[in-house]
Amino acid sequence: MAEQWIKNILNGDKEAFRHIIRKYQDSAYSLALSVVKDEREAAEVTQNAFVKAYSGLNGFKGKSAFSTWLYRAVINEAFKFLKKNKPHLQHLTTEELEENELVADENEMMLNADKDHKRYYINRALQNLPSGESLALRMFYLEECSVRDICDATGWSESNVKVMLHRGREKMKKLLAGIYDLNTQHL
Repeated sequence: MAEQWIKNILNGDKEAFRHIIRKYQDSAYSLALSVVKDEREAAEVTQNAFVKAYSGLNGFKGKSAFSTWLYRAVINEAFKFLKKNKPHLQHLTTEELEENELVADENEMMLNADKDHKRYYINRALQNLPSGESLALRMFYLEECSVRDICDATGWSESNVKVMLHRGREKMKKLLAGIYDLNTQHL
């Protein structure tokens, strides 16, 4: 479907791009949010990425899925924004994350939360992960991208993606446990 929209756009049908925006806007926004960590900034990054994708659409050669090409544009735009506006967020260490989080049993937390609560807590935890790990987890689990797709979209090596996923999972467990523990103390 995206291929037909792309052909239409390249043939002068500017309205066809609305279909692409509708189809990919939520995923693009989610990826941007995982990097920049602010809803308003993620919306700005997403909009800029779509503008750049539209103007650079003739650069899409079909060597990968269109979604991978678009996600790369979003990721590039997000990291460019982050580097320009929030250089201090790129250097958070594991110790800085762990010293502010309490560790509890993640399985107990997940059993006690319904589906909406799980989604809320997962998104909240993703916001507290370093950008690279948050992005890798979001792409792999929420966007259902393969490791190869993540490599293509980010420019990272396969081993780097696997390390990001592993570290992200470990930190996610601790963050989810800490979030759950903090919230149950207020009940």
